[in-house]
Amino acid sequence: MKFGKSICVLNVGGTRYAFTREVIRDFPLRRVSRLHACATEKEVLELCDDYDRDRNEFFFDRHAQAFMFIMLYVRSGKLRFVPGVCELSFYTEMLYWGLESAHLDSCCQKRLDDRMSEIGLDSLSEEDIRLSGEESQSLGKPVQRTALTGRARWLEIIRQTFEEPDSSLAAQLLASVSVIFVIVSMIMLCASTLPDWDTAKRNTVEEHRIVEAVCIGWFTAECTVRFLVAKDKWDFLRRPLNIIDVIAISPYYVTMVMARAGMPGAGLGVAGVILRVLRMMRVFWLMKLARHFLGLQTLGLTLRRCYREMVMLMVFVFVAMAIYSALAQLLEHGLDLGTQNPDYASIPAAAWWVIISMTTVGYGDVYPVTVEGRVLGGMCVVSGIVLLALPITFIYHSFVQCYHELKLRSARYTRSLSTEILQ
Repeated sequence: MKFGKSICVLNVGGTRYAFTREVIRDFPLRRVSRLHACATEKEVLELCDDYDRDRNEFFFDRHAQAFMFIMLYVRSGKLRFVPGVCELSFYTEMLYWGLESAHLDSCCQKRLDDRMSEIGLDSLSEEDIRLSGEESQSLGKPVQRTALTGRARWLEIIRQTFEEPDSSLAAQLLASVSVIFVIVSMIMLCASTLPDWDTAKRNTVEEHRIVEAVCIGWFTAECTVRFLVAKDKWDFLRRPLNIIDVIAISPYYVTMVMARAGMPGAGLGVAGVILRVLRMMRVFWLMKLARHFLGLQTLGLTLRRCYREMVMLMVFVFVAMAIYSALAQLLEHGLDLGTQNPDYASIPAAAWWVIISMTTVGYGDVYPVTVEGRVLGGMCVVSGIVLLALPITFIYHSFVQCYHELKLRSARYTRSLSTEILQ
């Protein structure tokens, strides 16, 4: 800035803020910091609505209360919505000053996603975020990435590459390789249960060892790197998927140690059984695909948010099962009318018939023979359909909402990835 006084005044909706030139130069808001590079009033007026040279005052005809909350973010690093202001209106103010939805706190970011999905703004989000020239290059990147330098910056880049598959081109390539190893590992696990597997393994033992070692090596390296770059090591160890990773990887190394010691795992009795059970835990590596596929992410998020509805559904089923199984045992076996049905000798045995009837599976292995029992069976089927359908509406709406929310988040990463490729 080669004109005006050393003190600059920002007038936003009638509220005045005074800063020095040095503060303006390093200001976190992109639109404000660009004022320092302006050499003429014409360039200044491209960024603000008016300019008073005598007082060195820049006028912005924007929402004063919204800018006040944005200034709180500049000072404290926390950005939240203004109470009583529409989320989309505040989001528009954020875009004007050069901020993005990624700068919002997670709770407010969810509110914005919900609001945008309610009114169907999935396809309009790109136009909303596209500002102009240099501003658009700063969008879609969290503020931490610009604030970090040196070793911390590289650790953050590595963390996002391993934890967020859509964050960059390298992350997508790494995710694709990880998916290939998961699929190969699952094929090996399924093939190992075939009757002819032992014969084939003896004929090509070296190839099988190499494939298994490469897969385990990849998963070990991936898990180790993700642990080393994790922000919170304890939180990393508590995540279910990471626990499954460790449990699924450990049997291979335990077996190798035991083989070195001359103790084959197959002959260890209970220890061998435990190792085989842990080795079978590799099937849960399929859950790792949830990091790469929107559908699995939507399913997991829906189940997490609808746990109350799921508990309510289970309560409905168990209450109905207790009532109908007791009545079925009484009508088919307990009254001793000369036609006792041995399949209903106890209430737990009758409960199996109730659950397959309420879910309309009906294997046919157990069925009532008395008239009263068949009437009860019809009531059981009809009530099962009704009880199962009651919470489905809530779960369905939550699924649609979660899908739109994750779709919006994926669109943000896609825009960042497109910018990275173009650059």
